[in-house]
Amino acid sequence: MSEPLRVGLIGAGWVTQHHLKGWRAQGDAARVVAIADPSPEHAAERAAAFAIPAVFTSAQAMLAAGGIDAVDIAAPRAVHADLARLAADHGLPILCQKPLAPTLAEAERLVADIGGRVRLMVHENWRFRAYYRQAADWIRSGAIGQVKAAALTLVTSGTVPDADGHLWALERQPFMRTEARMLVAEVLIHHLDTLRMLLGPLKVEAAALSRTCPDMRGEDGAVIHLRTADGAGVAVFASFAAHGAPAQQVDRLVVLGDAGAVRLDGVDLSLSGRRDERLAFDPDATYLGSYAATIAHFVDGLRTGAPFETAPEDNLETLRLVEDCYRISGFETARRDAA
Repeated sequence: MSEPLRVGLIGAGWVTQHHLKGWRAQGDAARVVAIADPSPEHAAERAAAFAIPAVFTSAQAMLAAGGIDAVDIAAPRAVHADLARLAADHGLPILCQKPLAPTLAEAERLVADIGGRVRLMVHENWRFRAYYRQAADWIRSGAIGQVKAAALTLVTSGTVPDADGHLWALERQPFMRTEARMLVAEVLIHHLDTLRMLLGPLKVEAAALSRTCPDMRGEDGAVIHLRTADGAGVAVFASFAAHGAPAQQVDRLVVLGDAGAVRLDGVDLSLSGRRDERLAFDPDATYLGSYAATIAHFVDGLRTGAPFETAPEDNLETLRLVEDCYRISGFETARRDAA
């Protein structure tokens, strides 16, 4: 790739501002030359803000017009599979926002359909956050010895009405109101994927999901127990309905080894044991940097032919964990019985 990679972005919703900043960070290596969204107003707004020359109201029209080398799918997850198939039919490499499809079965069918026709990478940016990459380096280097246990917590008041009656999480991302699968499938999918990156293969041993906010269709609470291939226990405790907690979500992680520990408290990361280190990360730079790093990995993979870290087969492993959380918890069965 001696010329800049010409990218067509499918979607103009909230998250695409971060995609576009990530593409802009690639400099001369890539540029977004077209955007497609059913809302002409949203597409035009993104095009004006990021100097995108071509605007379309459908992915079909954008792909038929040609002039692009790859697509970035950032549309709602319900249409990911259809859009990926469409791009594959045009022979274009695909970067697709997580998840590949709303359910594991749909994602498996998509992977089978596309096969090896085109390069496909899942845009799973959480694992590309700088503090998680550093934590992974410490764990893989043996700095804490053999992992014995880990716990990750994510507690916010995002679905608790504030003094003015606002639900912060649902105002930020209104689609969460109607998702039948919310907290695990939309939010914790990031954390399950990141835990897999840090600790290797995982198995869900137990899960309890709950719904507190009546304005939501899906769950806003989760307690999950997993186990690593070496038998270490991993706990995930998450709630968007925690009274008294900040509205902004913050990850807290501890990984205990037989020779040390890694701890993350928001953007503060520390290593204890054989050596001690403490690092503080800028929250905004880390957040935006994860999008840029994910996109850079995609561009580099296309340029060099190297495998994608978040290839479809890898994402299916994360989706299996998500599916197991719903199956083992019985949350969906209980909701159907109540209806």
